[in-house]
Amino acid sequence: MQKRFMAIWFRNLTTDWLSLRKPELRQIPFVFVAPERNRMIITAANPVAESQGVYSGMAAADAKAITTNLQILNYIPGKEARLLRQLGLWCIRYTPVVAVNLPDGLILDISGCAHLWGGERGYLKNIVNKLRASGYDTRAAIADTIGAAWAVARFGKITPIIESGRQAQTLMNLPPAALRLEAPVLEKLQKLGFSTIRSFMQIPRSVLRRRFGEAFLLRLAQALDQENEEIIPLVPPVPYVERLPCLEPIKTARGIEIAIQRLLEGLCLRLKAEGKGIRKAVLKCYRVDGKMVHTGISTNRGSHSISHIFKLLELQVSKIEPGLGIELFLLEATKVDDIDVLQEKLWAGNPGLQDSALAELLDRLAGKVGANRIHRYLPVEHYWPERSVKEAASLSEIPVTAWRTDRLRPIRLLPKPEQVEVMALLPDYPPKVFTYKGRRHAVEKADGPERIEREWWLEKGEHRDYYVVEDSDGNRYWLFRSGHYDAAPQWYLHGFFA
Repeated sequence: MQKRFMAIWFRNLTTDWLSLRKPELRQIPFVFVAPERNRMIITAANPVAESQGVYSGMAAADAKAITTNLQILNYIPGKEARLLRQLGLWCIRYTPVVAVNLPDGLILDISGCAHLWGGERGYLKNIVNKLRASGYDTRAAIADTIGAAWAVARFGKITPIIESGRQAQTLMNLPPAALRLEAPVLEKLQKLGFSTIRSFMQIPRSVLRRRFGEAFLLRLAQALDQENEEIIPLVPPVPYVERLPCLEPIKTARGIEIAIQRLLEGLCLRLKAEGKGIRKAVLKCYRVDGKMVHTGISTNRGSHSISHIFKLLELQVSKIEPGLGIELFLLEATKVDDIDVLQEKLWAGNPGLQDSALAELLDRLAGKVGANRIHRYLPVEHYWPERSVKEAASLSEIPVTAWRTDRLRPIRLLPKPEQVEVMALLPDYPPKVFTYKGRRHAVEKADGPERIEREWWLEKGEHRDYYVVEDSDGNRYWLFRSGHYDAAPQWYLHGFFA
C-alpha cells in the first residue's frame, strides 16, 4: 500500500487559542512577546495585528509605533507543544498515527483511512472544517511524503491533494523554504538566486552537498520520496480507572466506604507500579434508578497512599445520596503526577514543603473548607507589583526567580489597589491623614517615596510613588500616588505590612 500523509498547519495557533478563551480580543490587535537580547520580541501576532503590519520576530517597541491599541501579552513557554498534543489526540479519531510537528502543525499517517470518509477529499474537508469551526485557522494537504504535504499546506496555491507520484512536479514552483530548511541555508540560496525548488532540483548531488550540506540533501530527498522519514506518534493517555460492580445495591455510608477502600487498593497498586500518584480523582456512583452521583478530590502532591486518599474521599461520603442503592462504583484518577520513589521515602524526614505530612494536611483542609481557600504564591520577574507574584499550581512547583529582598514589600498585597481619600500638606510628601473604607487613619511615620515606573511594553499609564506609612494605632500600610503631584492627586492603598 502506498503511504499517504496529511500535514495540518495552524496558522495562528496560540493567538487563536487565546481568542477562544477571551472572545473580546478577537477584534483587538494583540501579540505575544518574549525577551531576547534585552529586547521584547514578538513571538506571535493575531490576524488583526498582522493586518496592521505587525509580524512575528518584530520588536515590541516597533510594533507599538506602527499600530494603535496593541495589546501585549507575555509568551507562555511550551504552550504550542501542549496545544498541539491536545489537537493531535483529538485527531486520533481519524487515524491511529498522529505526530506533533512543532511549532505549529500536525502530521497524520492516513494510509488506508480516507475511504471511511468517501475518499481523501471528503476526509480532508471533514477534518479542516471541524478544526475551523472550533476556532482555529487551519490549512491542510495530502501527499505521498511528509515533506510534500508540509510544503503544500503552507506554500501551495493549488489543490491541497497531490496525486500519488506527482510530488516532484508539485514542489518545482514552490520556494526553497517549503523544504523545511534552516535559516542560514535559505539565506545562502537567496544570495545565489535560487528562488524556486525547480532552479536547483537538477543540480548534481555532489555540488549541492558541497554548497549546502548533507541536511539540505536529506530534506530534498524526503520530500521527493527518495528517503524515508520517520515520525513519533502520539500515545493516548491510558485512563486510570477501577470498577466495582455490586451483587446487592449499596445503601449505607459504611458500604460506600468499603467500596472506596477496594477501589483504592487496585488503583493505587497500579499507580505505585508505574511511579505515579493521584492529583485529582473522581468517584462515580451509578444507582439502580439510573441516576449517577459523583464527587471528587484533589491533592497538592501526587500520592498513591491508600490511607491518605481514603481519608480525603471519606470526607465526601456524606455528600453521596445512594437513593434506592448503588449498583456500580467507578473511581478514575483524572490527573496524575510522576513520583520519585526514593524521594517519597525521604519526605517524612524533611521539613518544609517537601514534607508529605504538610501536603496531606493541606489536602484534608481543602476537603473541608474547599480547595479554592488555600493558595501558594511564587515570585515573577515584573516591576509592576500586581504582576510580581503568581499562584503556584502545586507544592512542588519551583520558582524561576528569587523573592525581591532589596526593597520593603507588604506581607499582604491587594490584587487591585483600592482608592483612598488623603490629606497631603506638600507635594511629593506622604499624606498626613487617609481614609480607607470609612475609617480615618492619622499618619505618624512614613518612609518614601519609591517610584515604580509602569512597564511601557505591556501598557500605557502613569508611574506610581509608593510610601510606607504607619498610623497612630501602629498599623502599617503601603500607599501610592498615581502620577505626578497635581491639584487633586489620586491615592491608593495597595498592601498591608505585619
